[in-house]
Amino acid sequence: MLPVFDPNDNEAGLKLLEDLTNNACQIQQQVLEDILATNLHTEYLKSFLNGDSGKENFKNKVPIVNYEDIKPCIERIASGEPSSIISAQPITELLTSSGTSGGQPKMMPSTAEELERKTLFYNLLVPVMNKYVDGLDQGKAMYLLFIKPEISTPSGLMARPVLTSYYKSNNFRNRAFNRYNVYTSPDETILCSDSKQSMYCQLLCGLVQRDEVLRVGAIFASAFLRAIKFLEEYLKEFCSNIRTGSVSDWITDPNCRKAVLSILSKPNSELADLIEDECSGKSWEGIIKKLWPRTKYIEVIVTGSMAQYIPTLEFYSGGLPLVSTMYGSSECYLGINFKPLSNPSDVSYTLLPNMAFFEFLPVDNNHKEVVPDVQCNGVSVTDRNGKEKVEAVDLVDVKLGHYYELIVTTFTGLYRYRVGDILMVTGFYNNAPQFRFVHRRNVVLSIDTDKTNEEDLLKAVTQAKFLLEPLGFLLTEYTSFADTASIPGHYVLFWELKMRGTNDLPELDPVIMEQCCSIVEESLDSVYRRCRKKDKSIGPLEVRVVTHGTFDALMDFCVSQGSSVNQYKTPRCIKSEEALKILDSRVVGRFSSNKTPFWEPFRIETK
Repeated sequence: MLPVFDPNDNEAGLKLLEDLTNNACQIQQQVLEDILATNLHTEYLKSFLNGDSGKENFKNKVPIVNYEDIKPCIERIASGEPSSIISAQPITELLTSSGTSGGQPKMMPSTAEELERKTLFYNLLVPVMNKYVDGLDQGKAMYLLFIKPEISTPSGLMARPVLTSYYKSNNFRNRAFNRYNVYTSPDETILCSDSKQSMYCQLLCGLVQRDEVLRVGAIFASAFLRAIKFLEEYLKEFCSNIRTGSVSDWITDPNCRKAVLSILSKPNSELADLIEDECSGKSWEGIIKKLWPRTKYIEVIVTGSMAQYIPTLEFYSGGLPLVSTMYGSSECYLGINFKPLSNPSDVSYTLLPNMAFFEFLPVDNNHKEVVPDVQCNGVSVTDRNGKEKVEAVDLVDVKLGHYYELIVTTFTGLYRYRVGDILMVTGFYNNAPQFRFVHRRNVVLSIDTDKTNEEDLLKAVTQAKFLLEPLGFLLTEYTSFADTASIPGHYVLFWELKMRGTNDLPELDPVIMEQCCSIVEESLDSVYRRCRKKDKSIGPLEVRVVTHGTFDALMDFCVSQGSSVNQYKTPRCIKSEEALKILDSRVVGRFSSNKTPFWEPFRIETK
């Protein structure tokens, strides 16, 4: 039974959080009991537990799994088989993850009850912010929220991203009034399927209501920076619309037009002139504070891969705090930042013990992956060399300063599932541990919601090599980095090429090299290609060809920084500024993809 409280009642919200964190151990025990009692007779759990729902039996018999282990169950449900394969409650939709399997998004089960749990989670964010920032009920939030493409599976269940699911739900559209959480964006603009029209209309509404805006933001830092770039590109058109009290003809979504016109209401030359004046300087440094002068903070996720955008956000922010309020995933929502005004590098999340049952696989300080010990059915794990057997520990048993990989057992049909997030314990709030998000396991490149791992990058580069090899070109080494200096950011690959049989640099044909860039992009996964083609949140991939000996110089640098010569392997992703300078100083050719890769919503074939 989910707790109920009035989101307008700060004291009730804070008391609930105190109760949850003080009683973390008991709540986690109850959560697991409830999940197992409800789902004990599902096909999946029945195959392991034999009717025994005890915690010890669960941890002894149910294996720790990756997505590939449960993918057949998910696909069966997507194809029309009953939810009871994994869940006693009806699965109402499938949530597509930014992670991929076989090049397509992973799909996580969800239920109607889970939407209620997410609504509770969102409501609990409000009293935490009110504790640190006064007067949030005296204005509005300019939050730029968007939906993404969805598909209907053969079963009739919709498969869509977790945020699209929430924004389209009755929980969001018919939400009770909360005076602390009033948006400048009408729901019609958020729910517009055309991302360009949605962005334009939401920004236009935010500009018109600038005097009421107390906070601005988006889910991810990358999306907020794209909005600033969009504002810069369409500034004259925004001002024209405000000056005339009209909406541009290319805004064709009827619901968007009607909603925006109700806010524009009348011509406002004074506001249009003011906005033009604020944006007419040589630099847009501090532009957020200039355009929305009452703003108290910027709310965006700036942890994990989004941390790369902090310097750019600080440039535009005018000194406003950057606030990351929550930690969630497609599997379930997880934790809240109880110190939202802390420095981005110090952000920690307190996992709420009523969201799911949490376990943690210890990893070493180098975040080396651990794998389930088959002989122990997943209870214990060993490292790649079979050394130091360790066990998955419960939420309240983690140790300060230690690193762990997160495992969840959810109310929706995931059991001992490896989320793939590496976390470090930074402290405790009452009896609930706090974690810093370190990184996603195996991810080497990320600009927006894309997550490209080393294996997928290698496969994509290998496809491009097939074009080069008949010409006598050899790709001897490569590495990469996520370039976020421009908006949108893009992938950069450094390639060291030579002619077969010599160390000579081949003559670089721009047409061939551009084709290589396109082949790499076409070979990356569906999420990357969607970001490139549909969302336009990633720019064209770039290949920078470097001189012979560049990767020897990179090795020398890494060894000088403490790497072992005997164990050195070329890093497939570069994050050190010094290492990037070494590579960039030896670039002899730059080439970019001249076409966007093919993308369409993924399909699930009926088996």
